[in-house]
Amino acid sequence: MSIYFMEIIYLLIALAVCITVHEAAHAWVAFMLGDPTAKMEGRVSLNPLRHLDLFGTIMIFIAHFGWGKPVPFNYNNLKNPRRDAFLIAVAGPITNLLTAFLITILFKYVPLPGLIRELLRSIYALSIVLFLFNLVPIAPLDGSKFIGLIVPRSKEYWYQRFLAQGPIFLIVLIIADLLISEVTGFSFLGTYLQFGYDLITTVLMLGS
Repeated sequence: MSIYFMEIIYLLIALAVCITVHEAAHAWVAFMLGDPTAKMEGRVSLNPLRHLDLFGTIMIFIAHFGWGKPVPFNYNNLKNPRRDAFLIAVAGPITNLLTAFLITILFKYVPLPGLIRELLRSIYALSIVLFLFNLVPIAPLDGSKFIGLIVPRSKEYWYQRFLAQGPIFLIVLIIADLLISEVTGFSFLGTYLQFGYDLITTVLMLGS
């Protein structure tokens, strides 16, 4: 089997694992906070087929970014909508970070076969990338819910418009970053992700 083929296999498995735990965490926390919407749709599950989006997966190979199926929740079922929406949102990235931490522990204390180590290395890398990328405060990324904690109630209409128009801003940001990268060789998103990856890896290695 060629190295390239194995890398594709590792990436597909890593996608299945990282997106599944990310989205399942959203669904589970929403259910724990009183909203059964995601549970009724079968999203409180570790079955990857419940969470993977075909087009979002394909985009990983085309544009080097992708997504899973968004987890639905109903604000009306939440006792404190802004706070609980934030908790639901942050559950996904935190789960990815915890996944990376657990893999660090395995690397340090458990002797693993080479193929397993390479697979875990792929899951580790993608977990951190998903954690960092989802912290970008633009909807529909999870980081957009951070803003809801600080926006005054009097600006609720503005905040809801910000969330609704977020996907457009995100696409523009990604396309602009790709174009700038092609012309200058510098990527803002790439630099942010690389810096964050190196920092988190350093902290995890020191703390494990």
